[in-house]
Amino acid sequence: MKRPLILAAALLALSGLGWAIAPAVTPAVAQSASQQVASAQTRTFVIQNMTCALCPVTVKKAMEGVAGVTSVAVNFDAKTATVIFDPAVTNADAVAAASTNAGYPASVKG
Repeated sequence: MKRPLILAAALLALSGLGWAIAPAVTPAVAQSASQQVASAQTRTFVIQNMTCALCPVTVKKAMEGVAGVTSVAVNFDAKTATVIFDPAVTNADAVAAASTNAGYPASVKG
């Protein structure tokens, strides 16, 4: 009978430790994170040669493989890919080149 009570008490004590050792977010850390989000760029690319359901998967993997790319959403019907990337690390030309090298020529939609 005492074991469930002891186990519950131990779990409560351990869960309380998680809060005690969690790092505090300082204003400088919060500002740095918001600057990173603000500096991200979004570009939409027109993608050629997509003819089947697997084509978007290949395009997505190729674009995600570029350092600095944080998000890729491919729209098969519209033949486009919307990419979010860090311009301090990469640029739209490098993202387009990755898709082109995978066999799906890409250009910035403009």
